[in-house]
Amino acid sequence: MSPATMSPSRTIFILGASSDIGRDLMERYLSAGAEVIGTHRRPGALDAYRGNPRAHVLPFDLAGEGASGRIVEYLQARNLRWDLFVAANGTMEPIGPFLEIDGAAWQDSIATNAMAPCRLVQALYPLRKAGQVNSVAFFAGGGTNGPFANYSAYCLSKILLIKMCELLDDEVPDLKAFILGPGYLRTKIHEETLRAAERAGGNLEKTLKFLEGDGTPMEDIHACLEWCVAQDRAAIGGRNLSVVHDPWRNGGAALAASLAAD
Repeated sequence: MSPATMSPSRTIFILGASSDIGRDLMERYLSAGAEVIGTHRRPGALDAYRGNPRAHVLPFDLAGEGASGRIVEYLQARNLRWDLFVAANGTMEPIGPFLEIDGAAWQDSIATNAMAPCRLVQALYPLRKAGQVNSVAFFAGGGTNGPFANYSAYCLSKILLIKMCELLDDEVPDLKAFILGPGYLRTKIHEETLRAAERAGGNLEKTLKFLEGDGTPMEDIHACLEWCVAQDRAAIGGRNLSVVHDPWRNGGAALAASLAAD
């Protein structure tokens, strides 16, 4: 599915629309005629969209009491029903050896990265578009297939989300939940590694070297996300896919067929 063929009746919910990925997706979906509900944490982060009648900009503190309820009330009051939920929020902090970092900050990071988005899916499920399969998309990250030293909260959060996709696929037949590994992207999340300096261990050098290049193009994130949305639930539901390494480009017919058969 390309932006040119995207139905203007689509409604996209983006958690963390002020992040680099979230903002890019919001811009692309609005430009293609979709209605977008985007959340932000920093005051004023999405003010540029407030004049767009198809953009709904909502403050949302993942740790705030009652925040999900206020979003539900907003959607209900405007009769908004979503067909794609994208969780684009995330932090890699606290960074450092597990036995040396603050335990409360470690726990809060897992709650912010993984538990809060899952709770929001819970809260917004009744406000999905009825009579169709709707999509829930998360983003994976480093360390899910091996150690990611000094990034334990971030790594465990991503593993939780991977498993949550499998559980949603098993339990909820009208949701297509999947998670995308975007590869290295030039986003502000890498500033956290730079701030951590030696506490980041070997990943500091890897990050500095990566920042000399370009990384995964944002258009690939959007294109892979749309490819997943366009596929049958049997192929994509519960899956963990790589934007960089999986052969979804050029229609991805062979990948879709192999996934549906597995």
